[in-house]
Amino acid sequence: MAAYCRYQNNSSRSKLTAFFLFVLIILPTNVSGCDRDNVNDSLHSCETQRQSADDGKKSNVLGCRALPNPYLYHGRIEGDGPNISVMSNCANPNGDEKREPTKYVAFENTNKELGGSELASSIQSVNDSLYKDFKKWKFASQKLLRQFSIDKEERNFVRQVPGAVFSRVLPTSFKTNIKMAVASSEVIRDLLDIHPDVAESELFVAFASGNTYLEKPLAHRYGGHQFGSWAGQLGDGRAHLLGEYVNSKGQRWELQLKGSGLTPYSRRGDGKAVIRSSVREFLASEAMFHLGIPTSRAASLIISDDPVWRDQFYDGNPRKERAAVVLRLAPSWFRIGSLEILAKSGEIGLLRHLTDFIIDQYYPEAAGLEGNSRFLRFLSSMVTNTADMIAQWMSVGFAHGVMNTDNFSILSITIDYGPFGFLDGFDQSFVPNSSDDEGMYSIGNQATVGQYNLEKLRDALIPLLDSAGVRRSREIIAEYSDIYHMKLMSLFREKLGLKEATETSDYLVALLLQVMEENRSDFTMTFRQLGELSLDQLANGDIAKRQWALVDLQDSGLFKEWVRLYVDQFSPINDEVDLDRRRRMNSVNPRYILRNWMAHQVIEEVEADDFEGLRRLHNILKNPFTEQEEAEALGYSARPPPWARKIRVSCSS
Repeated sequence: MAAYCRYQNNSSRSKLTAFFLFVLIILPTNVSGCDRDNVNDSLHSCETQRQSADDGKKSNVLGCRALPNPYLYHGRIEGDGPNISVMSNCANPNGDEKREPTKYVAFENTNKELGGSELASSIQSVNDSLYKDFKKWKFASQKLLRQFSIDKEERNFVRQVPGAVFSRVLPTSFKTNIKMAVASSEVIRDLLDIHPDVAESELFVAFASGNTYLEKPLAHRYGGHQFGSWAGQLGDGRAHLLGEYVNSKGQRWELQLKGSGLTPYSRRGDGKAVIRSSVREFLASEAMFHLGIPTSRAASLIISDDPVWRDQFYDGNPRKERAAVVLRLAPSWFRIGSLEILAKSGEIGLLRHLTDFIIDQYYPEAAGLEGNSRFLRFLSSMVTNTADMIAQWMSVGFAHGVMNTDNFSILSITIDYGPFGFLDGFDQSFVPNSSDDEGMYSIGNQATVGQYNLEKLRDALIPLLDSAGVRRSREIIAEYSDIYHMKLMSLFREKLGLKEATETSDYLVALLLQVMEENRSDFTMTFRQLGELSLDQLANGDIAKRQWALVDLQDSGLFKEWVRLYVDQFSPINDEVDLDRRRRMNSVNPRYILRNWMAHQVIEEVEADDFEGLRRLHNILKNPFTEQEEAEALGYSARPPPWARKIRVSCSS
């Protein structure tokens, strides 16, 4: 009989043990669900709202029992551990007026995907000149259309879609006062080979808003485990895949609109997105890229005066907001849920076909293998890449907020930015999504959830494996914790300028985070300011008021002990060694992150049709490691304002 453990308050645990689950997460071999009532699912995309702060503390849900001191830990804890329960999924009220898709004028598509000498010739040609006329820009031939059968029903209504990976469906056109709020010149120029000036053209705005198209777009069918429970068919409820582009570098990108209207997978939603969610999606995608985190990209954000009704505070009082749409890119939009829906539906032939396509297209290390070896190598790569991605999230204090398997990329890149958040004061139980009442997707739980999602991927692959492959797949999943631990500690040593892995270096990482949590020191600026001070200044306690995050720590006796141990790691101290330490630290510790209060300010401005602040913040976040005069004047590296604590991110979008 499966053993269940319920969420509990961990106040009886020592703080050292509790916070270490953030640093050296120790994972059980089985993540079982708590015995809770299931609830109706709905659209999972989420967004910001500002409301009164909840004075009550959330339960710490990092595990069901105490663990030994992890920095002395060299093995694995077996048995039942942190559990995944079912909670109310993000709601999206169906209060909007439904509109039939309008007829668009499609461009003639004569492009083809090139190879060999043709591709080399094309690369040289495009390098010589970016597209300055959008009419000449074309998609490549569409691999997805060639590979997969498409849903035969072309009418656009909500339904179950068996036996297909995609449905053809038109976006819902914007009607009123369409405006380009911001465009990423880097994405448009470097990924799409388009001159940035083209982004302001009427034709590009029509394309990026869904008001015209090159080929009839697709909506993807997938399923997923949401908050620990199988949710059945989900799919692109408000996204349209416009097509595939192969750029002058030979890179293949799938272009997708988010917030572009109803699809067969919209369930109870209207398929629309509001300005709030779209601003955050755009900014987060680009901010994460410039932090060096694997992520989807955002090309543009377009807003309109089209009305969208949202019950922002879930209090029965919906209000009228304005519709917006993001043009976003990824090498692939397939998710773990893309395979899950086929396995759960018993569509094994299609499951094999899609898995083979993913391996051949994106996993060359597995593409040449056969049988079990092929699928197991794919799973092994997913385990490594997912551990790497989540470790990178943790290293910059990023919490995704809705780590459902339908939001987990099959390429282990960050996608679907909804109720995410970056840490201010360090708190391993930080939950960015105010709809996550149980704190399941707290920042300290992310590594555990990553393993849970990989186990669901393994479950989906089981029909493709023989008995020996099934046994080996369990062993591959069991390797996740060690891979994650090694990557996480490597990243945190880099953040402290420590070159070698030793017991002392790992202890320094752990001890600093304990001191930071006890004092709620700012996560980002503590590491940054440690790299801005010399070792002599640290040793002498010469901390200026400007180093406000360290000021919060300097009266701590434990911090003083940490400083002594830390400085000793660089003995004998000389200017060259110290300058090298500071240089390396400042290259990996950002000065600027996308804090909720910064996003909130520009959202209010965009809602008033003022785009200057949005574009300025976008540009600042392109250089997060470089001190910028404009950013300093705006207070982007200063202590967050008191009102920032009242901002909540939820599932109203």
